[in-house]
Amino acid sequence: MLIESLTARLSEVIEAASDEASDDEHDPEGTTLAVERGQLVAQLARSRIRVEEIDAALERVGRGSYGVCETCGSPIDPERLEVLPAARQCVSCAIRGRSTRW
Repeated sequence: MLIESLTARLSEVIEAASDEASDDEHDPEGTTLAVERGQLVAQLARSRIRVEEIDAALERVGRGSYGVCETCGSPIDPERLEVLPAARQCVSCAIRGRSTRW
């Protein structure tokens, strides 16, 4: 639902930016359409990554490997999983690897 909402808002911003009468750079009301578009694109990308990570966690549940570090094979602390349910690594491996994924 969030992704659909962000996508719809992005379409509105793109449409507004294509309007020849729009004076985006001199709008005294605040942020420009370009800034808003950039923020929406970034939010969409983060949301899609979160969905992919949650889907991957659900696959691990199905395989019986949920809660096991993909790097060292140790159990992932339940407290970590409570905070980051899609975590792929234990805290030690996550700190060492500086993974961009959960």
